[in-house]
Amino acid sequence: MKTGLFFDLRNPPRWQRPWADHYRDTLDLICAAEEMGADAVWFTEHHFQEDGYLPQPLTFAAAVAARTSTVRIGTAILLAALRHPRHTAEEAAVVDLVSGGRLELGIGAGFVQREYDAFGADLRRRYSLTDTATAEIRRLLAEEVTPPPIQNPVPLWMGYQGPQGARRAGRLGTGLLSLDPRLLEPYTEGLVEGGHDPSAARMGGMLDIIVADDPEEAFARILPHYVHQLNSYRRMHAGGSPSPQPYRDLTAEDVLAGAAEGSRVPGLTVLTAQDAVRTIRERTEGLPVEHVYLWASVAGMPEDLVQRHVELLFGKVAPALRGPEVT
Repeated sequence: MKTGLFFDLRNPPRWQRPWADHYRDTLDLICAAEEMGADAVWFTEHHFQEDGYLPQPLTFAAAVAARTSTVRIGTAILLAALRHPRHTAEEAAVVDLVSGGRLELGIGAGFVQREYDAFGADLRRRYSLTDTATAEIRRLLAEEVTPPPIQNPVPLWMGYQGPQGARRAGRLGTGLLSLDPRLLEPYTEGLVEGGHDPSAARMGGMLDIIVADDPEEAFARILPHYVHQLNSYRRMHAGGSPSPQPYRDLTAEDVLAGAAEGSRVPGLTVLTAQDAVRTIRERTEGLPVEHVYLWASVAGMPEDLVQRHVELLFGKVAPALRGPEVT
């Protein structure tokens, strides 16, 4: 199981740093994480967000490819329905070439009406559009793109959720970017339906863990950033269908009302390195997991917490996960 970091490159107005500095510092952090033993880094995509959510993951992936030498470089996810499949395939091939064959191409459907409108695509057809684009991207990478990628095939992943999405990913014969154990059965059933070997099942995904020396102290400092992140997704969901939904921002008090304990709320878990190892093992047990990735930063959270999180993740957590479980 490979351990990595997930980046959305948010730089919220409340804590905003100069954009060029933010991108440079993120590249430096990725290089440092690689030196510490990171197995992979993953980038995602949204548009029109005030905090600068990364809009072009393959462009940033190319910069990372040029600065690194060993980490796998993934998209989790790229919105394939918003691009021509040839455009995606050619960009992906370039990243694979620049990286020396380290690309993991994760594809998803998205959910935001404004994004689909901006690119002239129909949100109501997002799954069929994404399925069709994925099949064509695979064909182009294997048969037509010049220059061709190093990897043959380039690893493809679908960021589909829910039983129907897992089955679709299986039918396409891709990996599934989810660590939900309830999806393993429909995913493997889809593999069989698509004529693929069910033993080829592979899963990956993000766990909502930040590693810290003092979880309660770190949680208190991260909470305002998490509230910003949570509300931004809620706004996207509220406008994410042809019929906008009622919406209001949550407060920190609203979020804390659902707290499980002092360093946990739904969607955010701050743990010591030892507890992180135990939790990751529990949440991946019995699954054909190739990749686990954690947030690198939660919406511009304090830099000292980011640095320590990365140090603990790759200095203590990842090495323990590679070794035998101690009971």
